[in-house]
Amino acid sequence: MANLPAMVSLKHFLVLSLALNVSLILRMVYEGDQQGSNNNNNKMEGYNRIIGKSRLAISSITSFANSTRKDRSGIMDKVINLDHGDPTMYEQFWRQMGDKTTIIIPGWQSMSYFSDPTSICWFLEPEFAKEVVRLHNVVGNAVTQGRHIVVGTGSSQLILAALYALSSHDSDKPISVVSAVPYYSSYPSMTDYQKSGLYKWGGDAESFDKDEPYIELVTSPNNPDGYIRKSIVNRNQGLLVHDLAYYWPQYTPISSATDYDLTLFTVSKSTGHAGMRIGWALVKDREVAKKMTKFIELNTIGVSKDSQLRAAKVLKTVSDCEEEKSENGVESFFKYSYRMMEQRWKLLREAVDSGDLFSLPKFSSAFCTFLNQESETQPAFAWLKCEGDIEDCESFLRGHKILTRGGKQFGASSKYVRISMLDTNDNFMHLIDRLSTIQTKQQQ
Repeated sequence: MANLPAMVSLKHFLVLSLALNVSLILRMVYEGDQQGSNNNNNKMEGYNRIIGKSRLAISSITSFANSTRKDRSGIMDKVINLDHGDPTMYEQFWRQMGDKTTIIIPGWQSMSYFSDPTSICWFLEPEFAKEVVRLHNVVGNAVTQGRHIVVGTGSSQLILAALYALSSHDSDKPISVVSAVPYYSSYPSMTDYQKSGLYKWGGDAESFDKDEPYIELVTSPNNPDGYIRKSIVNRNQGLLVHDLAYYWPQYTPISSATDYDLTLFTVSKSTGHAGMRIGWALVKDREVAKKMTKFIELNTIGVSKDSQLRAAKVLKTVSDCEEEKSENGVESFFKYSYRMMEQRWKLLREAVDSGDLFSLPKFSSAFCTFLNQESETQPAFAWLKCEGDIEDCESFLRGHKILTRGGKQFGASSKYVRISMLDTNDNFMHLIDRLSTIQTKQQQ
């Protein structure tokens, strides 16, 4: 009897979880469609919408259970690499969308360096700029009026462009760049990599006490722990860069449209298209936008037009889904993604709560203006803590062939690790299985 929990733990739980979640989704979809299918002429149309929307919702969840039915031989020997935030979770949705995001670029198109010579950001494709504004208006997560859009090769290039633009080029010493612990692990290396005379890494914003100009990087929701952040230092000589890569409804409740001087977004975390290498900045000050553009001009002589056109098509499809869903039964990308993240966080919390080796942050729910409901915070990364005598959580999990990013890289304790929640279904389910097995063995 002592081995009974190990025998029935994950597989039986997933079957039950699958049944409950499919039932819930079908009920929500049915009730939503019933409102528009009350007469005989619309009943069949409403039924077809239910079936179409349910297939996509169910397929994402059934793949969880399917992974537990596979032959387990060799699974425990598989290395699970969840160090990077590679958003392959979204691939299934975009496969379901078929040709909706397909574009054809003739060989003669996009040959010039210039997209719009009259614009501050002269390599910004007008179609991409239009869809950026439209998406923010649809979601309601950022003010776009009175803002200059600067496109970059991912938000990483835009961070460097922002540091270049906000630094004083006449100062005799570099300006300090700070961020509150735990900060994004790449901030220190990105800041100091080129050993610029304009800026340097200044460490934890909480401990910054110099009476001099500074730049504070504010990531909200925060990478790695998922909490909503505000600036910490709050002094007159401070300049702020708000990295809002994860301020989308699948990760956190949208409470209002952000209205900051300089905000950064990226396609990789909003829609999952990391390989496009496209990000954008919303910049209030014209001179700052011009300096950011100049940095990108010097760095890469612009940004790929082909990537911008493809990104524009993807953003357009997302916005179209939101505006057409009530008429054509089109699946909402953000609602699909929210359900996926909700399911994954539920499974992870139950695996963690099955023992006392690990713990996770606790988040409060809030009203999301986009989803029009109370919703949970379910970050793109899990900030996992090893409890008890385990001092190096990264090494401990590596010993069980789970690769993560250790807390020290974020300026925090080695008892913490960051785990990506955006990987494939197979890898995610291997993680749940592995964590459950580790805890079961610990209890024996």
